[in-house]
Amino acid sequence: IQSIDLLYWRNVKQSGAVFSSVLLLLFSLTQFSVVSVGAYLALAALSATISFRIYKSVLQAVQKTDEGHPFKAYLEMEIAMSQDQISKYADKILLYSNTCMKELRRLFLVQDLVDSLKFAVLMWLLTYVGALFNGLTLLILAVVSMFTLPVVYEKHQAQIDQYVGLIRTQVNSVVGKIQAKIPGAKRKEE
Repeated sequence: IQSIDLLYWRNVKQSGAVFSSVLLLLFSLTQFSVVSVGAYLALAALSATISFRIYKSVLQAVQKTDEGHPFKAYLEMEIAMSQDQISKYADKILLYSNTCMKELRRLFLVQDLVDSLKFAVLMWLLTYVGALFNGLTLLILAVVSMFTLPVVYEKHQAQIDQYVGLIRTQVNSVVGKIQAKIPGAKRKEE
């Protein structure tokens, strides 16, 4: 539920921090390699933690206190994953992989002519998208869409649903006409 709250901007500060951090990371990846960005992020985090540790040590020496290590609570936290957690995630990955492979087999071996033609049209359209945008640009657009579209939909839900209904009716009409003209195309109703 917390990720949904981020996308709907329920807490503006948290959503803004996550949104700007992800965009900054993606824009950094457009200019530098993944290795460089990872190394710079690790250096920045390490610099912050070392500086904080030194600051706390100096503060303890000046004030003559014995607070101990500033990250002690985090160092004592258990971060290992259990065998059950790993098994659960592996099972989910296996399920999604098998489902994906079955669907691709069905599409590539033309079990349903209409679905395979739809897939072919989608791949053809993606060749044009790939010619216009690279993967990082599409990822940036996806992140911006994830943080804007839910809020826009929430504010204008009635109008959007009305137009989506009209578009769905038109698309179903055209698909029905195409299916009627293609010999051997099996319909979902049959």
